[in-house]
Amino acid sequence: MGSFLIFKEPRSLMKPNKMNQNILFTCAGRRNYLINYFKEALHGKGKIFAADQDPTAPALVDADVAVVLPNINDPRYMTELVDAINAYQITAVISLNDLELPILAANKERFDYTGAKLILSSPEVIDITFDKWKTHQFLIENGLNSPQSFISFDDVKQCLSAGTLKFPLVLKPRWGSASIGIHFAEDLEELDLIYRLQLLQIHRTNPSFDKDHAIIIQEKLNGIEYGLDVLNDFEAHYVGSFGREKLSMRSGETDKAMSVIIPELSNIGRILGENLKHIGTMDCDVFKCKDKFYVLELNPRFGGGYPFSHEAGINTPAIYIDWLNKSENIEHHLNYVDGIEFSKCDRLLKAASKR
Repeated sequence: MGSFLIFKEPRSLMKPNKMNQNILFTCAGRRNYLINYFKEALHGKGKIFAADQDPTAPALVDADVAVVLPNINDPRYMTELVDAINAYQITAVISLNDLELPILAANKERFDYTGAKLILSSPEVIDITFDKWKTHQFLIENGLNSPQSFISFDDVKQCLSAGTLKFPLVLKPRWGSASIGIHFAEDLEELDLIYRLQLLQIHRTNPSFDKDHAIIIQEKLNGIEYGLDVLNDFEAHYVGSFGREKLSMRSGETDKAMSVIIPELSNIGRILGENLKHIGTMDCDVFKCKDKFYVLELNPRFGGGYPFSHEAGINTPAIYIDWLNKSENIEHHLNYVDGIEFSKCDRLLKAASKR
């Protein structure tokens, strides 16, 4: 067995049965709200486990059991994760980190042997959503608007010279997470400097990337920004879409938002869910610019904006648990209401680790 560390002993840990779920969140980080939403939805019929490489990660405090694992890129990671799943008779695993998704997908067979359900989209879906250029192509192919996008620096220069592309422009890693590495160029000098800087940074972190196509450059959209949770069931069938207008952002996550029910947004969610065929919930970024909706990002996991949707009436944790218990009766968890406004705030927590 691996050397994973447990900082909180489980209280009356129960052997799973058909109405008793032990759910493990990996890369739990600061997602305390998810831990608590799932604990509420379980009604005591199971336990919530949170794993992270940092023993002081806030989410570990609210979990029934806190588990410390190596970094996701550590060769020991998968072995110790599987050991924890077996030791605690985990019935479902949910990842909260974009960078971990392809690692888990590549090791799906190891989860199959444990009997735990890995609530994760297919490798093809993860590839499309993790690669921002493939995301752009997928959106266009399915009739959705996407910002003008380029992975060739020469093409950008040519379009600027021809007047078919204008500043400001957005530069970000083609394979990246959240708002990490995003820069804005207002003129040619900034464009050249930012592009060369990002190439150096990308090569330093991952020399294997195709350096000539590792940066995506897009037109910068101005308008109203929305978040959209698109829910598919565990068989990749579309269930519904739940939108929110972003009123304020902080560190790449929604800080203040208001729930909205807009037919055009819901239709975008339906097209995404039916054609991408992701599993579970997917967090999407959408802009309304000059009366058109543009899709920017697709993240096939719980996003930082989920609590706004939850408080407005969509109880995805309860739906997940019903599906895990083979129940399709989820209508009473779908009560989304327009115009509900919430703000996030921080709270001080004593770390879960033993000092």
